[in-house]
Amino acid sequence: MSTMTVADALAAVLDAPVRFEAFDGSRAGDPASEVAIKVVRPEALTHLVVAPGELGMARAYVSGAMEVEAPDHYTLLKLMQRQKFANLTWRERLEVLKALGPRVLHLVEPPPQEVGAKRYLAGLRKHTGRRDAMAISHHYDVSNTFYSWVLGPSMAYTCAVYPTDDATLEQAQEEKFDLVCRKLGLRPGMRLLDVGCGWGGMAMHAARHYGVSVVAVTLSRQQAEWGQKAAADAGLSGLVDIRFQDYRDVTETGFDAISSIGLTEHIGLGQLPSYADALASKLVPQGRLLNHCITRPDDHSPAISKRGFIPRYVFPDGELPGVGRLAAELQRAGLEVRHEENLREHYAKTCAAWCANLDAHWDEAVAEVGLGTAKVWALYLAGSRIGFEQNAIQLHQILAVKTEGGRSGMPLRPDWERATSVV
Repeated sequence: MSTMTVADALAAVLDAPVRFEAFDGSRAGDPASEVAIKVVRPEALTHLVVAPGELGMARAYVSGAMEVEAPDHYTLLKLMQRQKFANLTWRERLEVLKALGPRVLHLVEPPPQEVGAKRYLAGLRKHTGRRDAMAISHHYDVSNTFYSWVLGPSMAYTCAVYPTDDATLEQAQEEKFDLVCRKLGLRPGMRLLDVGCGWGGMAMHAARHYGVSVVAVTLSRQQAEWGQKAAADAGLSGLVDIRFQDYRDVTETGFDAISSIGLTEHIGLGQLPSYADALASKLVPQGRLLNHCITRPDDHSPAISKRGFIPRYVFPDGELPGVGRLAAELQRAGLEVRHEENLREHYAKTCAAWCANLDAHWDEAVAEVGLGTAKVWALYLAGSRIGFEQNAIQLHQILAVKTEGGRSGMPLRPDWERATSVV
């Protein structure tokens, strides 16, 4: 170990079929690989040796201590995924550090994009209104301009539904909103509650195409402000009320339908019972609820890694339920589950489109939010695409109804499907 070069150390820690290069001029690994990982500052090795797996690599890359050369982030992560991070013992990790000398044998702080308990959310109990607002702000109050480049004109930040394999992202997002409206059986004059409304895409689609009045709430102030202006510009202010508000603070009841698209991932497993009770209490008899959220493939694996990249950089406090747990909570709250479908392949395609959008606007994105944050998003979107492709995560829509004396008001057979065509 005493003659180990920096590139040799990098290869030992990562153990992946790529080229390794380092600031000391050393090289290792596969010289023919289209992916190169380069250590440009000594602290990259400290991050990789000290932090577990993906977190160490994220810290090194986001901080700028490590650079990569690859066609895109998806190719990088797919190649790195083929081999597990080297299973070095802590003694072996220490030997790597010792071999490299004092230049890396020191404490290195994580990059500022990482959420740390000491600098963020400290002293607040999980899933109180204040802490949830802070966690949501961390992810969603990045920059509306940045989001517009990644998401496209729809500003829809949830799984699209592709009516055909070659449909565009915009066509697929339009289809997603319309599918939710059709499943909810919306008709003119109905009242819709849209919780976790984002930038208001669902609310505006329902009002514009189905003539319903909508109360829409989000814990992101930037989202609410953008959505309010968009609704006004579209002439929908009389039908769409977009609020910067916690869904738990909505006082109105008697809604004919509720859409919850991409909210459940944020509320925490412990809050699922109160979440289901709160929404069920706001429905009229025979009112419908559509819950659309990312799930894990089962209810046995951990809800989310506490030390991984996603909770540290992307979704603080986020937890993914299994679809069985979610359906059970809706049933316990008195709702009847009528339909369920898994759209994970659609989310893989959605993430691929977002990745392409980010790549197309990379220079503008870096100028808008900084290189570190842009790197976080590139890793997150490419990694999510892989997760959906490989069934590590899923996306489920559950349709439930509040029955009245056994009467559901539902059709004998689903009436929301239509001939496959591009919207």
